[in-house]
Amino acid sequence: MIPFPEGIQPDIFTINLGGFKFTLYWYALAYVVGIIAWWKIAAVALKKNYLWPENVTPLNPAKLEDLVTYLVLGIILGGRLGYVIFYHPSYYFKNPMEILFVWQGGMSFHGGLLGVSLAGFIFFWRNSVAIRSGADLLALGSPVGLFLGRLANFINDELWGRVTDVPWGIIVKSPEASKVCDELLSPCVRHASQIYEAILEGLILFVILIYLAFKKEMLKHPGFIAGIFFTGYGLSRCFVELFRQPDEQFQTPSNPLGFFIQIGDYGLTMGQMLSFPMVILGLLMCLTSMRNRTV
Repeated sequence: MIPFPEGIQPDIFTINLGGFKFTLYWYALAYVVGIIAWWKIAAVALKKNYLWPENVTPLNPAKLEDLVTYLVLGIILGGRLGYVIFYHPSYYFKNPMEILFVWQGGMSFHGGLLGVSLAGFIFFWRNSVAIRSGADLLALGSPVGLFLGRLANFINDELWGRVTDVPWGIIVKSPEASKVCDELLSPCVRHASQIYEAILEGLILFVILIYLAFKKEMLKHPGFIAGIFFTGYGLSRCFVELFRQPDEQFQTPSNPLGFFIQIGDYGLTMGQMLSFPMVILGLLMCLTSMRNRTV
């Protein structure tokens, strides 16, 4: 078994200024660095006219900064509302003011994706940008943020996998992560599902998208890169859900694995329910985009 790294804390540093405490957390830094990384990757892609249909970039690079503003709002609002609606609707219905307490944590990738998609659509529509090429631009650098976000989940000691006895399992220490281990294993050992996701939907998916975009020039097929992103993320998430600790609010004595939809001993988790449509949409986008290559 692998012990959880000593000395790692959710916060990087804290500064006291005039009685106010400012703390920088790894999770917040992951968002910031992820957005900046996407920005830089998008800027590089927009400078290479030959990668795009008819050798014309879909967006004036000068407009990229405006797009970033839209996307930041989409990530924050969509991610937070997605977490509220998909995972804890009853709690926040009773405590609506806490929806605004984003510093307490609680963000949903699928909600953030919907927020970014809506923000991007509005921006592209207002600026006469081809929607499918715009979607490719959004997808191209997104795995960097996913990679960093999952690493931050690991550092935060949250979103752990299920209890396991595999030799690469991580010995967790936090009361939240180890509370179900009392009668199972000692010490408490779990799948590092955050790391699994970081590798699959972050690192590997990023390498695939960059290779297809810059080496195979698949941006000339509008919608193909976005389709690969949707398919890759959806398949990765569905797979990792097999190892993730079930959402507590969905667990019951008759449903110990926390399926959102259960048929007998089998079912689908909330994460799988939200990810399967991404796979279908992604495959459809890839198939249709191959018929629309413009050189």
